[in-house]
Amino acid sequence: MTSLVLPAYNPGPVAERTWHEVAAFLAGRPEPWEVLFVLDGCTDDTAGRLAHLARTAPNPRFRVVDYRPNRGKGHAVRVGLQEARGRVRLFTDIDLAYTFEDITRVANAVRDGAAVAIASREHPESQLTLPVGVLGYAYRRHIQSRVFGAVARTLLPLRQRDTQAGLKAMTDVVASHVMPELRCNGFGFDCELLTACAHSGIPVTEVPVHVRYENSASTTGAKATLRMLRELWTIRQAWKGRRVTLPVETEVVRRAA
Repeated sequence: MTSLVLPAYNPGPVAERTWHEVAAFLAGRPEPWEVLFVLDGCTDDTAGRLAHLARTAPNPRFRVVDYRPNRGKGHAVRVGLQEARGRVRLFTDIDLAYTFEDITRVANAVRDGAAVAIASREHPESQLTLPVGVLGYAYRRHIQSRVFGAVARTLLPLRQRDTQAGLKAMTDVVASHVMPELRCNGFGFDCELLTACAHSGIPVTEVPVHVRYENSASTTGAKATLRMLRELWTIRQAWKGRRVTLPVETEVVRRAA
């Protein structure tokens, strides 16, 4: 089975749209999937919206995990991946910024033997689609991502050029043993996951994706950037001399190599 984790904080009507889009996607999948909506201390009406959908459009493949208070995206992802039951477990944002084709491609990389597979917007086979009106925004995001990636690779033992793409997958073994060791609740979660893999000898496979920019939401502000840099330093200090030992480590590494 494949588990799709969708962390969310006050997504509003997006939650309903995603529910229906995912349901339509799963209707055409012959293999078993489950979907976990992880509500990270939502204070809007998302819980009510999903409860209504569960009554009026019940789907045995869907589960809702709701908790208080808000702890951050990293915490929500960890909770979802540990609550999941699938052999392949992946997460992406609830607004489905990546296509189902991308989601399937990343999941298939793990099914085919990867221990961890991540979407990479910097992969030479990745594609970008955007309207002319957001060219400036996309360029700023690209530069921002490049700078952050360079800093992350300087402070942490990472080789990946795109650490922050919001679509990643792993085996149940990796999820069960690595997730409890992670502590970062913020957006540095992705870097901590990759750092744990680097320290533990867990190979990471980079997968091309089709990136879509549909609007020009603001780029990360100065305060958020400084917070992420502090998280990187904390991760660096926390993982000195640490590693995660998997119970079937040699098998996972051999299949993923």
